[in-house]
Amino acid sequence: MASVCNSKTLNTPFTSSTTSSLASTSKPSQLLLHGKRNQTFKISCKVSNNDQNGETNSVDRRNVLLGLGGLYGVANAVPLATANPIPTPDLTSCSIAHIDETDDVEYSCCPPKPDDLDKVPYYKFPSMTKLRIRPPAHAADEEYIAKYNLATKRMRELDINPTDPLGFKQQANIHCAYCNGAYRVGGKELQVHFSWLFFPFHRWYLYFYERILGSLINDPTFGLPYWNWDHPKGMRLPPMFDREGSSIYDEKRNQNHRNGTVIDLGHFGEEVETTQLQMMTNNLTLMYRQMITNAPCPLLFFGAPYPLGSDPSPGMGTIENIPHTPVHIWTGDNPRQKHGENMGNFYSAGLDPVFYCHHANVDRMWNEWKQIGGKRRDLTQKDWLNSEFFFYDENRNPFRVRVRDCLDTKKMGYDYAPMPTPWRNFKPIRKSTTGKVNTSSLPPASQVFPLAKLDKAISFSIDRPASSRTQQEKTEQEEMLTFNKIQYDDRKYIRFDVFLNVDKNVNADELDKAEFAGSYTSLPHVHKVNGSHAASVTFQLAITELLEDIGLEDEDTIAVTLVPKKGDISIDSAEIKLEAC
Repeated sequence: MASVCNSKTLNTPFTSSTTSSLASTSKPSQLLLHGKRNQTFKISCKVSNNDQNGETNSVDRRNVLLGLGGLYGVANAVPLATANPIPTPDLTSCSIAHIDETDDVEYSCCPPKPDDLDKVPYYKFPSMTKLRIRPPAHAADEEYIAKYNLATKRMRELDINPTDPLGFKQQANIHCAYCNGAYRVGGKELQVHFSWLFFPFHRWYLYFYERILGSLINDPTFGLPYWNWDHPKGMRLPPMFDREGSSIYDEKRNQNHRNGTVIDLGHFGEEVETTQLQMMTNNLTLMYRQMITNAPCPLLFFGAPYPLGSDPSPGMGTIENIPHTPVHIWTGDNPRQKHGENMGNFYSAGLDPVFYCHHANVDRMWNEWKQIGGKRRDLTQKDWLNSEFFFYDENRNPFRVRVRDCLDTKKMGYDYAPMPTPWRNFKPIRKSTTGKVNTSSLPPASQVFPLAKLDKAISFSIDRPASSRTQQEKTEQEEMLTFNKIQYDDRKYIRFDVFLNVDKNVNADELDKAEFAGSYTSLPHVHKVNGSHAASVTFQLAITELLEDIGLEDEDTIAVTLVPKKGDISIDSAEIKLEAC
């Protein structure tokens, strides 16, 4: 279980804050934006819509690879001071979107405004006779590809009227406005990333985008394709998106990642020099850790609570961290575009049609995660269920939507064509060492920390609060390896990996090891307070399962190794805690 906590709010996933003691509003990443539009486009809110509707794969890893060419420690430990859901944003508050501290978006990301915002109704699902089935992109046939290109072409043609909410650019602007600080709610910037809003916002976003495409080709059964990057067959840019001249091609992509290059689901700007087989192995290992090991509890998966009145970006869940963000960076044209456009920057990501294909698979992971079992279920907090967003439907009618209404994709009218999920059976079993590392030969954590700079691999010993725990004790409490007050320049890419029971000579480019516990990562942020760009976070990893797999359950002291991958990092202290899930 991986965990990153705001130093001022304990047990919150993947959270960062400045070291200033003053409360501040987090600004979006450099892969994000803001924007303002002065619109005269009028849309009536008098809408009539009375219709309503309310596998475990056992796959041998060698065959899969060779044959295919917390986080949040206590779910209720974070106090919800306001106990209010995020409301539909006030469109009149939409303002200039920023790429970073010096560059603004050259156009407005704000949507056209309805006649009367107060009369915008809540959306009701129309009746349906057949589910829309979303296919894996790599397996799509030519008939489907032609249909998808035609729908996208017609959507692009609507851009002739820049205020048409169904136009391709207006659809892309939805992401810019919601993800880059263009909106404000409760007097603070609205951000749908880095919190529990991430999954439901993008689910609703794709729902309407898909329906618009279907309406443009008169096919109510049309389903978006999903980029099946969690399966070796889909671990490349889907070929349909790599055809120059087609309506779903985007020239602003990393040219080194075309033509069948295997994707790195942990990509943070640096290329890993390894074989295709090892890259696929690393990817499946990351999927296992992020879907299973690191996400046994709802808030670990969805992200930290974000009630009205709280600062944005309280902390992201496991899948948003990896692989969601690395896929954005890997696809974006980082070598040639100043800000990694299009996919590598949140404001421009929707301008690449593959964005919607990528997020279809992110959405699919929500369904897959719940099927794993255990405590993996939707959140029940009212502040999450009653949070709202604003969208236009395929008839250009404006609607409010609630999180509570998007929990079941079949009720929403769509489902995913099944594909095997080999990562479910990809728990790392290969060990780097035999037996237990001699912890007496390693310096204790008390002598290593505070660590001024993590600029090379380091190993240390650390005491556990309890050993030989019963199964009941393990069920009640997770054992959390905790790193306190990690500091770095939040304008830089950051990543380091964590291993148990290995020394500093471990090969960190091979993640399919039982000793691999997880990674801490961070993208550049525009999060400056009082002139400081120093972020301060607490990072946690659940190690109960790892200790079982390595055979260290009865040990009082264990060995930990940190391997820096990107950026300058300092760490104040390290400890192991027992916390309820």
